[in-house]
Amino acid sequence: MNTDQLEGKWKQIKGTFKQKYGELTDDDVTYSEGKFDEMLGRIQEKTGKKMDDLKKEINDWQNS
Repeated sequence: MNTDQLEGKWKQIKGTFKQKYGELTDDDVTYSEGKFDEMLGRIQEKTGKKMDDLKKEINDWQNS
């Protein structure tokens, strides 16, 4: 996954993530440069999904 590309589309993607996983807060989906894995860890903790599954889901949204 190219994190530079993700950063550009993240505002669009995070809205979808928050709709799908209602327990996520703005703080959980805040993307800061260099903190992508930390953010994924927060999302993983709240959703119970595997890291690879979350990355695939984000990648799918990024490419759509």
